[in-house]
Amino acid sequence: MENTNNVENKVSIWCIISLASIPLVMTLGNSMLIPVLPILEKKVGISSFQSSMIITSYSVAAIFLIPVAGYLSDRFGRKKVILPSLILALIGGLIAGFASWKMENPYTWIIIGRVLQGVGASGAMPIVLPLVGDLYKGDDEKTSSCLGMIETSNTFGKVLSPILGSVFAAFLWFLPFFSISIFSLISIILIFFFVKVPKEKDEPTKLKDFLSNLKKTFKLEGRWLYTVFLMGIYAMLILFGVLFFLSENLEKAHDIKGIKKGFVLAIPLLLLCIASFITGRKIKGSLPVIKRMMIICLIGTSASVIFVGFTKEKLFLLLVVTSILGIAIGALLPVLDAIITGNIKKEERGTVTSFYSSARFIGVAAGPPIMSLVMKNYLNVSYITVGVLGLILLFLVFKFVKVEDIEKEETA
Repeated sequence: MENTNNVENKVSIWCIISLASIPLVMTLGNSMLIPVLPILEKKVGISSFQSSMIITSYSVAAIFLIPVAGYLSDRFGRKKVILPSLILALIGGLIAGFASWKMENPYTWIIIGRVLQGVGASGAMPIVLPLVGDLYKGDDEKTSSCLGMIETSNTFGKVLSPILGSVFAAFLWFLPFFSISIFSLISIILIFFFVKVPKEKDEPTKLKDFLSNLKKTFKLEGRWLYTVFLMGIYAMLILFGVLFFLSENLEKAHDIKGIKKGFVLAIPLLLLCIASFITGRKIKGSLPVIKRMMIICLIGTSASVIFVGFTKEKLFLLLVVTSILGIAIGALLPVLDAIITGNIKKEERGTVTSFYSSARFIGVAAGPPIMSLVMKNYLNVSYITVGVLGLILLFLVFKFVKVEDIEKEETA
C-alpha cells in the first residue's frame, strides 16, 4: 500500500503535462508541414512526390530506430533515452530551417534535418507509453485515463498543426522548421524538471534473457499483438494519406489557401482530438470495452473512407466524410494504446510498445507518397481498397483479439 501511494504522489499534474508535451511536439514536427507542402514545392522547385518525402523521411528514420530506443529505455531508463532524443529533434529542426533560409538548393539538407528529427522522434514519443505504465503500476483505470490524455495531446497537435503551420508560413515559408526546435526545447525543460521516474530495485535484464523473454511474449501474445500493430499502420496510413490529399485538394479544387486552409484542415482533426479524449476517459482499461470499440471504429473508418474521393468537388460533403473518418480514427488510437500498455509485462513493455509505435510510423511514412502517386488517376479505387482492408482487419479482430485469452495470459 505504501508503495502505491508513493507512486501516485510522484505523478503530479506537471508530470502528466510534461509527458503530454512529447507527442504534441513530435506531432507538430510532422503534421505542421502538411499544409506548407504546396508552398515548399514552389519555393524549392520540387514535385508533389518529392514534397511528400519531407514527411516520409522523418517517419522512415523513426521506423527503424524506435525498437532500439524501446530496448534502451527498458535497459537504461526512460528519461535517459527521451532527453537526448529531444535534443536531436531540436538540432534537426535547426538544420532544415537554416538550409531553407540560406541555401539556394536546400532540398537535400531539409531531408537530412528531417531524418535527424525522425531519429529524435524514435527515442522520445514511443517511450511515453511504457513510462505511463511504469508510473501507474497495476492501475489499469488510471493508466488508460492518462494514456487517453497522452493520445489526446497527440491528436490536439494534429489540430493545431495545420493552423500553426499556415500561420508561420504566412510570415516566412521556412519558419515551421525553426518552430519545431523551439517546441522541442520547451519539452526538454519540462521533462528534465517535472518527470520523476520510479527507481528500479531490480538489476536490468541481460540482453540474452531479455530477447528470450521477448520471443516468449510474442509467441504467447503474438496473434492479438500483430493485429493491433496492423491497425496502427492502417489508422496512420489513412490519416496522413487523407491529410496530404486534403491539403492539395483544398488549394486546387476549392482555391482555399494559407491560414484559411489551415483552419479548414483542422475541422476533422478537432473531431479526431475530441473522440480520442472521450474514448481514453471511458474505456478504463476494460478489455471487453476495448474490443467493442475496435469493432465500431473499424466499421466507421471503412464505411467513411470510401466516400472521400467521391466528395472531393463538394467541400461540405468532403468535410462531413473526413470528420466521420477523424472521429473513428480518434476513438481507435487510445484503445490500441491501452490494450498494449495494460497487457504486456513491464520488462518488455518499452520494446513491445516501441514495435507498435514503429508500426504506426510505417503508416505515417507510406500515406503521403502513396497518395501523391494515386490521387491523379486512381483516387476512388485507392480509397475503396483501403475500405476493404478495414473489413479484413475487422475479421482479424474477431478471430485473434480474444478477451478471455488476453486476461488469462495477464494473470498467469
